[in-house]
Amino acid sequence: MRWLRGRTFASLRHRNFRLYYASHAVAFAGRWMQQIAAYWLVLELTRDPVAVGALAVFQLLPVTVFGLAAGSAIDRFDVRRLIVSCEAVMAALSAILAALTLTGAINVWGVYAVVGIQGLLLVVDNPARHALVFRIVGPADLPNAVALSSALGTTARVVGPALGGLVVALAGAGVAFALNAATYLAVVAAVLAMRESDLLPESRHDARVGLLSGTWEALRFAFSSRRVAVAFLAVLIVSTVSFNFDVLFPLLAAETLAAGAATFGLVAAVFGFGALVGALGLATIGRARMRLLLLGAGGFGVVELLLAPQSTLVAVLALLVPLGVFYVFWGTSALATLQLSAPPALRGRAVSLYFFAFQGGAPLGGLLAGWLTKVGGTELAFAVAGATAILVSLAGAAALRNARQRRHQPAAAVVS
Repeated sequence: MRWLRGRTFASLRHRNFRLYYASHAVAFAGRWMQQIAAYWLVLELTRDPVAVGALAVFQLLPVTVFGLAAGSAIDRFDVRRLIVSCEAVMAALSAILAALTLTGAINVWGVYAVVGIQGLLLVVDNPARHALVFRIVGPADLPNAVALSSALGTTARVVGPALGGLVVALAGAGVAFALNAATYLAVVAAVLAMRESDLLPESRHDARVGLLSGTWEALRFAFSSRRVAVAFLAVLIVSTVSFNFDVLFPLLAAETLAAGAATFGLVAAVFGFGALVGALGLATIGRARMRLLLLGAGGFGVVELLLAPQSTLVAVLALLVPLGVFYVFWGTSALATLQLSAPPALRGRAVSLYFFAFQGGAPLGGLLAGWLTKVGGTELAFAVAGATAILVSLAGAAALRNARQRRHQPAAAVVS
């Protein structure tokens, strides 16, 4: 177990985090498998890029509507009970989706309905899981735990899409949905097995504070400092305009590369490999740095611009590796920054702010990506995405530089 004492895997010395990590290794792969199957199924049912983008709307619109309020609820209740309840219901929904698909009773609106309800549950489940991570590892190991969780999620991007593409190609989307239903139970078992005595105590906010008041507190925190505001806005804008890969990757595979489900899985898996490399690098660094966030956003945009005109599989795969690295740099650094900047009573809302920023604009972004692809192919969609990410990086760097200059400006100069 000597490797657990190393910097890269420091947070795995916590028994509860090892339980969390192992269970989510299974669950994340299952979710990506379902993601691949759902988007490919909608494409097969409709052959319409806008319909594929609409799936992102149904899946992520709940985050847009309820994401900020969910953080206030998480700060009130036991996050473990919230996680167990959400995971159990999502398992049942995936089983229903599998049954409808396997019996041939599925239609595009059935897919939209099931993923929409699951999206509503994820509004609570995603931030609750990250709030639990803080209670498991504490502030000192949080950046490392967030990076390792990102590494896990991106490993699932390698395994899940590859398995998903293979399962869809060999057995159909219904089998992929059924396998995903079983993976949720691993998280339920792990959370129930955690030792309460090893967890940091919860810091719940006053129950008399309403959801609207709690949401307003979260928004005030989002703009409480230049550093927090830049992190929040960078993730919101880049995620909305530049990170619509659930929509773009199947279109890239089917239309630009003129390939099938297996190539779609390969494209997503190679991107995941790059993200894994970036996540392990951040885990070794073990610190939340704004420089890494802005570098990641800028590099992400540059690679998207390079990716835009590509029409061969080899060129696309070569660029997806650095694209994955830069994605983790901005996404993971932002999550750790928001959590560590928040006071204890706002920690659940800080995580919800991140997920609101990361997913709240996705319904609009998914439709935008689908429309841009319909108008000018994936070349236009990636070009707009890349230019936006570069502008966000430059604007964020300028905002932080101006704030530093004001702090170091002599008082007399400020008065004059």
